[in-house]
Formats: sequence, C-alpha cells, structure tokens
Amino acid sequence: MPARVSETYVLRTYPFRESDLIVSFFTRDQGKLRGVAHRARKPKSSFGSGLERLSLVNLSYSQKETRELVNLNSCDLVQSQFDLLDTFEASVALDYVAEISDQLLPPHEPNERFFRLLTAILDYMHERAPGAIWAAITYFSLWATRLSGFLPDLTEHPDGSVCGSSRELAADMLRMHIAGLPARNWNKDTALDLRRFLIRQMEEHVERRFRTPALLEAL
Repeated sequence: MPARVSETYVLRTYPFRESDLIVSFFTRDQGKLRGVAHRARKPKSSFGSGLERLSLVNLSYSQKETRELVNLNSCDLVQSQFDLLDTFEASVALDYVAEISDQLLPPHEPNERFFRLLTAILDYMHERAPGAIWAAITYFSLWATRLSGFLPDLTEHPDGSVCGSSRELAADMLRMHIAGLPARNWNKDTALDLRRFLIRQMEEHVERRFRTPALLEAL
C-alpha cells in the first residue's frame, strides 16, 4: 500500500474512536476523499495544526481499493487560515466555504478549477481589504454553483429574486478573477439577494439544508 502525497485542502474533521479523526479532504489530483488520522487528537500528534479546516497541506496517505477510508500518514502545512480567526465573521465565512465544498464536491472526482477557486478566495480574504469576507463568499457561491453545473441563466430571472444590480455584479464575477473586480464598498447587504438565491440553488441540488447560511444571516 504505497503512500501518495497530494496538495490538499482539509474540509471537515469528525472525532473517531478515542483519539482518531475522520477527515474529509479535497486533493488537487484525486478530488474529495475521506480518511482516518490515527492518534490525531493526541497532544503530541504528528499532524499538529495541519488538520484545521481549510488548511492547505501536502498530505501523505495510503489507499486500498477495497476500503472507502484511506489512512492518513502525515501532513506538511503550506497555508494556515489561523490568522483570519480574529473576527467572528471571518470564522463563519470559513465554515461556510468548508461546508459548501464538502457538500457539493463528489468523491474521487478531480476538479482543478474548484481547487483554484478555493485558493483564490482564501488568498483574497488574507489581503484583509474592507468587506473582503462578503466579496469572497459571494464570489465563491457563484462559482461553486457554476462549477457544479447547475447555475441558471440569471438574465432569465426578472421576477425580483435577484435585482438588476446583483445580476450585473454576478456578470462581472463570472468574467473576472476576484482580485481584478472593480472597487466596491462591500458589506453584509451587498448582493444579499444573489447569495440567498445561490444558496437555494445549492440546497435544492444536494437536497438538504446547510447549517452555515443561517449563521451568516445572523452576523
């Protein structure tokens, strides 16, 4: 059972047995996988802080064809999101991105464009521009829906669910990298109708309600 090393975003972890973790993670080359990190909850674990949500790591793991869960061996931290946690809204935004990614990404299907989407919005959040959190989650929601294959044509929804200014913003986002968007005074209410519309589309697609949008609404 040879080890494989992949550039990886950690999505979610779950306690397992006395000291282990079940880890859902998204690799650049193999897509989304799940595995067991043995003794990861021990104080002197070799995984350290590398299994925090949305950490970018070089992850070593071993995989058997007959088992659903892979064995996680070790990880080298490339980028932590720890410095974003000084505000509650940034923490909720990270939870939102991790939950949406975990729900939308199918297992074992590489998706280079989704991987680059995560990199782009996390790098943008680290720049700490005013309102960057709201710009990042709006851009992420739009592109996550598009890359998953069920983004409707927003010009065909003139019923008021998404207003004209939000549709124009979505058109800009679909043409441009997030770092190249025109300057805008972002806040919680900017394109709120667009985010609500996209969340409904995603929830209908996976046939379940997400936990984190209500937390965003409460900010």
